[in-house]
Amino acid sequence: MKPIAYIHTDFPQKFGIPRQSGLVPGLCGRVVFLPAYRNADALRGLEGYSHIWLLWEFSEAKRESWSPTVRPPRLGGNRRMGVFATRSPFRPNPIGLSCVRLLSIEGTDLIVEGADLLDGTPIYDIKPYLPYTDAHPDAATGFAGEVYEDRLTVTFPPALLEKLPKEKRESAVALLRGDPRPSYQEDEERVYGMPFAGYDIRFTVAGESLTVVAVEKL
Repeated sequence: MKPIAYIHTDFPQKFGIPRQSGLVPGLCGRVVFLPAYRNADALRGLEGYSHIWLLWEFSEAKRESWSPTVRPPRLGGNRRMGVFATRSPFRPNPIGLSCVRLLSIEGTDLIVEGADLLDGTPIYDIKPYLPYTDAHPDAATGFAGEVYEDRLTVTFPPALLEKLPKEKRESAVALLRGDPRPSYQEDEERVYGMPFAGYDIRFTVAGESLTVVAVEKL
């Protein structure tokens, strides 16, 4: 297989990326097709769908070997589960799957919302989301449904928040509220940095409270 497109997002590094697509709806991305696939006919009818599936590559998580078990962040990083019972990027084949909202089609570019992808991620395929077959509200969720993400109280001083572009502020707060730290890190003295939308957002966490201490343009 070979990529057909790449996606551009506000995440130059994996730190801070939501753990699943759709968790922060306001996050926008642009899917740009490679020249060989930049054909409007290939998108004919896609405008009739509100959501699409992106099949993509964990391009920064390639390994020569694989492990049958991984440590899911949802379980604090200290319990092992079978790789096929998780959405870990460390898989026999580094393939990712994300459901995103299709906001618009600009020429042959797709503007999507709710993406959980690193900037520059290769896209291998795009398929329409069909709610009558893809949605199963009563499905069992295994251990992923037994442990819920911690939600933090975020203190973002107005003077620092105003350094961000207005259209990025709500998403930045939502990302911080979801706690972007690895689950095993709980150092209250540490200052963390989250690169987002061209800015480095630095913060500390004490208990259930996150405080932004600096915002610098990258």
